[in-house]
Amino acid sequence: MSFSELDERYMRRALALAERARGHTHPNPIVGAVVVKDGRIVGAGFHPRAGEPHAEVFALRRAGDAARGAEVYVTLEPCNHHGRTPPCSLALLQAGVARVVYAASDPGAKSGGGGERLRRGGVRVEAGLLEAEARAQNRAFFYAARYGRPLVLWKAALTLDGRVATDGGRGEAVSGPESHRVAHGYRQSCAAVAVGVGTVLADDPALTVREPEFRAFPAMVEPPPLRDPLKVVFDPAARTPPEARLFAPGPRGEPARVLVLVSESAARERVGALEEAGAEVLTLPEDERGLSVSAALAALYGRGVDSLLLEGGPRLAGSFVAAGLVDRLALFVAPRLLGEGRSLLEGFSYESLAGAARFVRERAEWLGGDLWLEGRLEVS
Repeated sequence: MSFSELDERYMRRALALAERARGHTHPNPIVGAVVVKDGRIVGAGFHPRAGEPHAEVFALRRAGDAARGAEVYVTLEPCNHHGRTPPCSLALLQAGVARVVYAASDPGAKSGGGGERLRRGGVRVEAGLLEAEARAQNRAFFYAARYGRPLVLWKAALTLDGRVATDGGRGEAVSGPESHRVAHGYRQSCAAVAVGVGTVLADDPALTVREPEFRAFPAMVEPPPLRDPLKVVFDPAARTPPEARLFAPGPRGEPARVLVLVSESAARERVGALEEAGAEVLTLPEDERGLSVSAALAALYGRGVDSLLLEGGPRLAGSFVAAGLVDRLALFVAPRLLGEGRSLLEGFSYESLAGAARFVRERAEWLGGDLWLEGRLEVS
């Protein structure tokens, strides 16, 4: 199907609108919509957060009576079911629009089918305009819908010789300030961020979003409001201190959301102290490497988490890689040689180079003095 330059321009506007809610809609996708009448945009909107009206509804409200006979450009196929909000396909039919162009089909068994409903209602429907861009924009949403678990993005900073910290521990930043800001952009985009208890004890991280740079999201024009992800700690023995910075309110005053994953052998008094500090504590089974990461992902998916940013440390990352449960990788390589120190991965190794996980690069650019790499991680 061929589309005009104007079609593409309006769809890019819808993609940019969707980005204004990045990080706020989980488990829903981010979606933007534009209503066009006589070559002029008469309405535009985006889905701000789960439970609120979808992008098409906001755009139609702004268009008012001008929506009748208009064209609508939306980044995802209009939904076709009654959830927390009525179906957008019905809203478009009631508004009397003449044409709907959407980028990517809705993968939901319940929510999909809006395009066909519109066709049956006499609306001209065209699909696939900038589909690749729309699917990349909602990569985690499409991944979770297909595989039934969160997409896992592993983020790490390392030296040229593969070290993430000195032998003595941590606390020193390996990468530069530009890399830190991009990393905070990843935090904003993911529904949850995970660390091991070793990282909590060594660094006492807040795991909040501060001064993010959204360069990883090319469609973004206007940055979204900042929002902290769910904080997840892999902590078999419940050693997380109740006074840890994890539990403090965020920089914008919002209460912290903390999930601590423990084993069945965790001391009850420690679990109780964490719950008093405000954490949700979940008991998970263990395997040969500690807490089962597959069980953790299943539990997170059941809580509406479609994306997990894996931040540390090397042993936790090793458990995920060994299980074949890292989907994407973002590395910030600093131009330094550290010598002896902590490796990027710990706790496992492949038997041969031929069977090792393979990084498929999709991005390589400089951030100040650091090399920023992003791509897929494929396991044989």
